[in-house]
Amino acid sequence: MRYLRQLSLILLIAAIGELLRGFIPLPIPAGIYGFCILFTCLCTGVIKLHQVENVADLMVEVLSLFLVPSCVSLMAYWSNMRDSILPIILICLCSTAGVQIVTGKVSDFIISRKEGKK
Repeated sequence: MRYLRQLSLILLIAAIGELLRGFIPLPIPAGIYGFCILFTCLCTGVIKLHQVENVADLMVEVLSLFLVPSCVSLMAYWSNMRDSILPIILICLCSTAGVQIVTGKVSDFIISRKEGKK
């Protein structure tokens, strides 16, 4: 019953994200709205971590299953992508490195800011 309650809460937030996507005329996916809502609710204490933790852990464990269809789709279009594989790999590597650098810098900033307040 605990898993059902937690899943219902996550699905409710996802549905609210879908509604926001319909009302706000920005090219932002509904999932991003949902993530922002969930993050805000967790940070403000509206939703406690224990209210979604078990289902969230389960979703992370099966995350690779969500990636299988996109990998199969890539394999189906391999003949079209073959000539562009080097630029695709370079773009993936550069964007991954960029995300890691920005995430590290933001984390350093937040940690130093928290230590400064103590």
